[in-house]
Amino acid sequence: MPRDLAQPAFVLVRPQMGENIGAAARAMWNFGLDRMRVVAPRDGWPSGPAVAMASGAGRLLDEARLSDDLDGAIADCTYVLATTARQRDLTKPVLGPEEAMRLVAEKIGAGERVAVLFGPERAGLENADIACANAIINVPVNPAFPSLNLAQSVLVLGYEWARATGLAGSGAQRQEGAGVSGPALAAQNEVAALSAHYEERLEEAGFFFPAHKAESMKLNLRNMWSRMPLTGADVKMLHGMMRQMVRWKERG
Repeated sequence: MPRDLAQPAFVLVRPQMGENIGAAARAMWNFGLDRMRVVAPRDGWPSGPAVAMASGAGRLLDEARLSDDLDGAIADCTYVLATTARQRDLTKPVLGPEEAMRLVAEKIGAGERVAVLFGPERAGLENADIACANAIINVPVNPAFPSLNLAQSVLVLGYEWARATGLAGSGAQRQEGAGVSGPALAAQNEVAALSAHYEERLEEAGFFFPAHKAESMKLNLRNMWSRMPLTGADVKMLHGMMRQMVRWKERG
């Protein structure tokens, strides 16, 4: 499998058991995926149980990118999808696995950097995690028993990735950064900085009122930013708009 094959990063968010991380690595490598990122693993890193379970896919663990938080793990990405088996209150596009990985193949073929988030084994991703995503992947499972093992979820998406890239042909296998047309989309760290800028200024203006609703209002604001396909130029303009409004208010 060529190492320069463009592909999504699979991000394991706060995984709890090393064995499940190793099994996820095996599931990824079954379909030629080797861009693993691990966020704040409960039992530390490196993980002996993960290595033992990974078997022939141990290289993925050796090369996995470790992050303390989700923002750091997806900072360089321009499009993020969050996997969940449960309905959420957040307003976002909801895609099935097949549709989602076709979209991922198209975006990567156009030169974007894409991440797919997988939550902890016990309860999955939190709403604060999903607020960072541009869309949700909802796996159609038995509603009476919706819980998927971490590695099973990775396997389902890996399989759909293999199908999507087989159907998409060479378009989904371009080098990262190739084939880009139009303005480049902003990376997640740029969007996060924009969100923080607006939260700070709105906090100063007393926007987050009443106090007991402040956190949900901030979550909704972050969710709004993540739904917008912002370019780098858009982000700069929005920063500038806020700075100018603040200056105008201070002059008044």
